[in-house]
Amino acid sequence: MIHVDVRRAALEEWLHRELGGASFSLTPASEDASFRRYFRATLDDGATRIVMDAPPDKEDCRPFLRIAGMLTAAGVHAPRVLARDLEQGFLLLSDLGTRTYLNELRADNATALFGDATDALMRWQLATRPGELPPYDEALLRREMSLFLDWYVARHLGKALGAAQKQALESVFAALVKSALAQPSVYVHRDYMPRNLMVSDPNPGVLDFQDAVYGPITYDMVSLLRDAFISWEEERVLDWTVRYWEKAGRAGLPVGADFGEFWRAFEWMGLQRHLKVLGIFARINYRDGKPKYLADTPRFLKYSRDVGKRYTALAPLVRLLDELAA
Repeated sequence: MIHVDVRRAALEEWLHRELGGASFSLTPASEDASFRRYFRATLDDGATRIVMDAPPDKEDCRPFLRIAGMLTAAGVHAPRVLARDLEQGFLLLSDLGTRTYLNELRADNATALFGDATDALMRWQLATRPGELPPYDEALLRREMSLFLDWYVARHLGKALGAAQKQALESVFAALVKSALAQPSVYVHRDYMPRNLMVSDPNPGVLDFQDAVYGPITYDMVSLLRDAFISWEEERVLDWTVRYWEKAGRAGLPVGADFGEFWRAFEWMGLQRHLKVLGIFARINYRDGKPKYLADTPRFLKYSRDVGKRYTALAPLVRLLDELAA
């Protein structure tokens, strides 16, 4: 049976019109954990463009368009939107290249690359205006953490928690929500990690920002440094976080005068994200048929255990993870 990619055919027809009839070749540009697809269009003269295919019944392009403009206005290098067809869910974008931070980071260049990334992040945070982006509120924080219970524990592990285990997990959830909501709020990219940053000029190019919100100031830094696909020694994570905290404080961002408090908020925010991602990776496997993300589950379990062991209030989570692994 021949599979006909109807959307790709429609995309190529639209692109042919937008490029004034110029010929081009189309190749996959990246894989997304959502329903979006990205292609790289190469023209006869060697110029390239990125084409986004976002099925309108599953994805809304409007947040992408709006936040791309906000990032650019803040002085952050985001793709330029060259053409759009919201009815079909197609966007034509400038190409930020093929060199992701994830592929380019090495022990000897990480400090410089992360320095550029934190400078860009600070520009984004300094542009913050309340009311422009959806709030990262308690409902959203809890909805994300419930993915851990629904998809990782129940679906992936096939286990049901007892009453005492549920109470223990709820105590941790409540502590993490309280910590997150106590932080000053800024613009949050929400997936500010090495696979979404491109080595480019100016550096970095920033991608995958359509889920941006107004929320905790530590969120994007912990996303950057405690990543899904690459881990660093704790000493380096601490050093890079201190560097950001010092620069951010001098720039007037509300990071607080006590680095110890900032670091605790950073760690607890990271744990909220780690639990969410454990659920998301399981969901992507079982619901969407993309199994490769499950391979990084052990990384997030280690992050979660390491943070849980450092704080008394989070000890119930470590015990629960031990019980689930038994």
